Amino acid sequence: AAPPPSAPGEPAPPPPPLQYSLLLQHLVGDKRQPRVWDPAALGGIPCPPKSEEQKMVERVMESCPFKAALACVGGFVLGGAFGIFTAGIDTNVGFDPKDPYRTPTAKEVLKDMGQRGISYAKNFAIVGAMFSCTECVVESYRGKSDWKNSVISGCITGGAIGFRAGLKAGVIGCGGFAAFSAAVDYYLR
Repeated sequence: AAPPPSAPGEPAPPPPPLQYSLLLQHLVGDKRQPRVWDPAALGGIPCPPKSEEQKMVERVMESCPFKAALACVGGFVLGGAFGIFTAGIDTNVGFDPKDPYRTPTAKEVLKDMGQRGISYAKNFAIVGAMFSCTECVVESYRGKSDWKNSVISGCITGGAIGFRAGLKAGVIGCGGFAAFSAAVDYYLR
């Protein structure tokens, strides 16, 4: 549409605004409407409210006994695999000290590998359950989730394991396990 003709001596009316300036006013100008933040509108996954069953399952999975049981099972599996691996590369598996020149049979080697695997599995399961349980208790007591929890629980676990051999071994176990826990926590975070 053409602007109306102006009378002589009057200033000419301003030209109509361009389309991109109208668009800018709606996007960043005074006519911009604030939007309510909705993750679904931004392409996120809509999250309906949780049911009571879901909340109960979350509480169970975040509980200290569940975490300790999960670490115990994981430690058992990892320890068993580590024990079988170390027995597989050990040259003394199936070795009979009474007859050093006899070659062990496959059955004897597999038996020794199984025994070492079970032994390692039990030890790893106990250490995993102790560490996980103490870390969960320390985290619940402190009310924080930071690196100090793993260092404290590592000291408790290492001290308890080492204390069976005496006070000095308990102190060394505490320091060693705490340092190892701090290193692992630093690497993972």
